[in-house]
Amino acid sequence: MTEEKPLDFTREITSRLGGETITHCYQCGTCASTCPVARTTERYNPRQLIRLALLGQRDEVLKGDTIWLCASCYNCQERCPQKVEVADVIYALRNMAIREGNVPAIYMEFATGLMSEGRLAPISKFLEKKRTEYGLPPLKPANVEALKIILAATGFDKIMFKKEGASP
Repeated sequence: MTEEKPLDFTREITSRLGGETITHCYQCGTCASTCPVARTTERYNPRQLIRLALLGQRDEVLKGDTIWLCASCYNCQERCPQKVEVADVIYALRNMAIREGNVPAIYMEFATGLMSEGRLAPISKFLEKKRTEYGLPPLKPANVEALKIILAATGFDKIMFKKEGASP
């Protein structure tokens, strides 16, 4: 097996929807300086993430948790002097990670809830009571069967649950 070169990973990213502009980055740091997540944790820095991707650090980028920390606020993208669509690049990287089975556990829990309940989180008794107190009607059950058809048509079920024989 041949070793993947940095340029191979860069080409793979630029070939994905959202990843086309990654090579425009010249590492000025504007994205990191405007990122609200980067201000709250050292674990996330969009400039460093882009740099790792451009250096071909495929495993570190796609198997790590950094790409999942982006809040999708688009501050970076709006201010980038090179018009790098940073948030869109991160979506492309997330999609690549998902296709390879690298999905954080919380997203798997969301996907399982969506497939089984039709919602990301179950409706609690507390919420049901509050709705009644506010004069709101009870929430109708989700049409799980229709949702499963839609998710199957998009390939969501196969992508999300291919790792380790997981199933909803």
